[in-house]
Amino acid sequence: MENSSCGRYVALATVCAVLLGGCAHGTTGSLYSWNSVSAAHYLDRREARWRTWSGSARGDGTFCVSCHTALSYALVRPEIHVDYEDQNGAIEEKRLVENVRQRVHLWQGIGPYYPTKRDESRGTEAVLNALILATSDARSNGDMSAGTRAAFDDMWALQKTSGDQKGAWAWLQFNQEPWEAPDSAYYGACLAALAVGTAPDRYGDNPGIQAHLALLRDYLDRYYDTATPINHVTLLWASSQLPGLLSPRMQHSIVSEIYDSQRADGGWDLSTLIGNWTRTDGTPLVLKSDGYATGLVTYVLQLSGVPLSDPHLNRGLRWLSANQSWWNGSWTAYSPNKRRHDPFSNVSQFMNDAATAYAALALAQANTTMGSAPRHRFVLQSTSGIAEHSSDGQPGFDGKSLP
Repeated sequence: MENSSCGRYVALATVCAVLLGGCAHGTTGSLYSWNSVSAAHYLDRREARWRTWSGSARGDGTFCVSCHTALSYALVRPEIHVDYEDQNGAIEEKRLVENVRQRVHLWQGIGPYYPTKRDESRGTEAVLNALILATSDARSNGDMSAGTRAAFDDMWALQKTSGDQKGAWAWLQFNQEPWEAPDSAYYGACLAALAVGTAPDRYGDNPGIQAHLALLRDYLDRYYDTATPINHVTLLWASSQLPGLLSPRMQHSIVSEIYDSQRADGGWDLSTLIGNWTRTDGTPLVLKSDGYATGLVTYVLQLSGVPLSDPHLNRGLRWLSANQSWWNGSWTAYSPNKRRHDPFSNVSQFMNDAATAYAALALAQANTTMGSAPRHRFVLQSTSGIAEHSSDGQPGFDGKSLP
């Protein structure tokens, strides 16, 4: 314990010295300044940690895809453009996609993420696999690969065709918002729609999937009124990629709902957006703006056609610009499930992983729209020093427990 604390203090001293010596946090000519290299390096390190963590290991040398770290990394990391030779990012992106392709290839024989939750594991993984591979194909050569088509086939084969959840998928339930809670099947259905809309080769127009899409649309419409605001945000995201998923009236309704929940400082907080929810340890939810809610909301608003001149969107992006960690590149979010007393633990960083990914994605989108994608110079020894000196390989923190 003594050595661990010492290592963290050494890391802090190293980072402070480097940053005070000349890290440029802003960007000339960019309305929303942020340190893209620092954010990218944080995400690379966290994805590598997830990939090698014993808790994520699965059969045949594969690892499970988490919504907080791996999925957000797959969707976000290729969009963060940086100046330095981006070897770590390319390596981690490749390993993640290859891991998914391997599990799709071994689908009939490889075990589920959680053997005691077989149906939920299969349904969740099938959707995530299709989304990650469709995104990868769309970004590469624009053609759908055979592995991606197989992933979609697996996904459709597991879509429910009867019962209350007709049109959705069995989804992992660990009583944990926002991705594995009793209402998270709706989130999963939104991701399935997003996967279809993202896929190349006009996959959404394929006659062979129209019956599945009809079931999916019916499910999303049927449970719309009971879905939480954060799931409405994901639905709006899916509708920006899959035409006809929502009517203009419903899109405007979600945007209005988002605006009404914006905080006075310009950000959004996850606690407000997950509805009537309580932590398992009895501690109060954190009612303050966070990087995950603000990042996801501002990104989705942009994709939905809201202009940067819109005051709600502008204030949200400015909140993100002002709230990136100055020494490890992350944004903060808070667990809605329990208070995390050890901010240095791997699990305590999960919400920050998602927060950093979506905050970076929102800012990258905004600056690209403005024609001035951020190109920040950053001394990499600072963030690599954190990983080197911290005993658990986690990013630095100010020493306080998380609320």
